[in-house]
Amino acid sequence: MKPPRPADPQRILVRATNWVGDAVMTLPACAALRAACPQARIAVLAKPWVAAVYQASPAVDEVLTFDAKGAHAGLAGLWRLSRELKARQYDWAVLWQNAIQAALIAWLAGVPVRLGYASDGRRLLLSHPVARTPQVRAMHETAYYLHILFEAGLLPEEPPAGGVRPVLELSPHDQGWAQGFLAGQDLPAGPLYGCAPGASFGPAKCWPAQRFAAALKGLASQAGATVLLFGSPAEAAATRAVAQGLEGLRVVDLAGRTGLAQALALLGRLDLFVTNDSGLMHAAAALGVPTVAVFGSTNPVTTAPLGPWVELVRHPIECSPCLKPVCPTGDLRCFDSITPQEVAQAARGLLQRAPAAGAGQGAGQP
Repeated sequence: MKPPRPADPQRILVRATNWVGDAVMTLPACAALRAACPQARIAVLAKPWVAAVYQASPAVDEVLTFDAKGAHAGLAGLWRLSRELKARQYDWAVLWQNAIQAALIAWLAGVPVRLGYASDGRRLLLSHPVARTPQVRAMHETAYYLHILFEAGLLPEEPPAGGVRPVLELSPHDQGWAQGFLAGQDLPAGPLYGCAPGASFGPAKCWPAQRFAAALKGLASQAGATVLLFGSPAEAAATRAVAQGLEGLRVVDLAGRTGLAQALALLGRLDLFVTNDSGLMHAAAALGVPTVAVFGSTNPVTTAPLGPWVELVRHPIECSPCLKPVCPTGDLRCFDSITPQEVAQAARGLLQRAPAAGAGQGAGQP
């Protein structure tokens, strides 16, 4: 039997997930929480590297930083964080993160209503535990987070298993920064394409960089497009390899040069984004950017990008999705069978269907 819906709160604490893609996929649940509790002030506790996702959500009033490497490090830091949160007197804690630490912090902070999945041995720390059944785990991740609210009586019906599209809204400040940055690159007029050839989860999620270059070269050359390459410092080798394959074209390698807020702002300017299954893939789709995603070891049923202009390129084989960071067989057949021509063809079809860039107005436009 479900516990009764808790009394309407005035202050809600949300514990964010720790990966960019997962954070984007919590946004429909944040929006549903806002709709169910319009009177409440919603604060999200997030690690610094995902904070920008929640800052771009109109459902969120405030983003608090969980500084696990500084002020909140270790047991003393967790105690300090719980005391800081207790002083804010939250009525509810809604835990998107599945770890026991999230429930422990909410319990130590004295939050009376604590909603979340009964995972990681934390059932006794939750006032409203939700079972993670096989059916729930098979949902798209956007529905997975919404299901917590449904079980708490905050949604009138079960969310669709196929998921709900996340929405990101860039601030005028971030849009202005992107416009100024691109103007400072002295780029030629024409479309702006993007590529993210890395993925933090592991090499089994990474289609070879040389194939990204081969897929993009004809597309960008034909359209007169500039290519922005996105990645973390750890992904710089992949972006360099793509840049080398795009010799003769205008390329801006951004690996390690932007924070997440800046990367989101630049994504919003794109006419096309070609990517692995990555956090930026989900962000681009949520921004409404035409997005071509190459899937190998991961499961599009649960983690496909949801947006108005999305095309997946995937070859189903018997061992995929394996969900492994490193290919168990060593041959990456799920990726090796995908050709640059297929990805380029998917991109051309998408560009024909999608409208011209909205927030992304092209490299040479003001």
